Amino acid sequence: MGSEGPKAVTFHVTGFKKFHGVSENPTETIASNLTDYVAKIGLPAGVKLGSCTVLETAGEGARPALYKMFEAAASSANGECIVWLHLGVNSGAQTFAIESQAYNEATFRCPDEFGWQPQTGCNVEAIFSSLKKKGFNLMISDDPGRFVCNYVYYHSLRFAEEKETKSLFVHVPLFSKIDEETQMRFVLSLLEAIAATC
Repeated sequence: MGSEGPKAVTFHVTGFKKFHGVSENPTETIASNLTDYVAKIGLPAGVKLGSCTVLETAGEGARPALYKMFEAAASSANGECIVWLHLGVNSGAQTFAIESQAYNEATFRCPDEFGWQPQTGCNVEAIFSSLKKKGFNLMISDDPGRFVCNYVYYHSLRFAEEKETKSLFVHVPLFSKIDEETQMRFVLSLLEAIAATC
């Protein structure tokens, strides 16, 4: 019996463009700059950044790009763990929020009578604990809102379940609350924390 080592993990990260009330969305900046940031800082062995995509902050604008990304990544997977990490802004927040669920007609607070309950596939508590130990101010949330963030997360959870991949949504505050460098470090630490749970 040999050592298999850590499982390879590929992340596909999304952010959003501006929307009503948020003229500069920090997730657009994070998603746009993450590839260069990762190249400069690095990721643990076996962890790679597959793509970074900025989505329209509109349900029908985001969905086609989202599914195109899903299909392209799922078809090129070679036995690695695929994780969809979606970032959205909560303009009223002071902390980062790891979303534990999305709302829709098929997101249940408990399993249904056949035992089915859509899940993130990620160990939210372990990710939270890892990031808390690194000194980040964050919380676990069970309410991703009722706007495009929830819409994207719901579709991502359904796709992840069908393709046996994982999905997680994290809300970040505005850069005026937590600066860009700290948010970039947070996302890099988030990738590491998720990879450790795959």
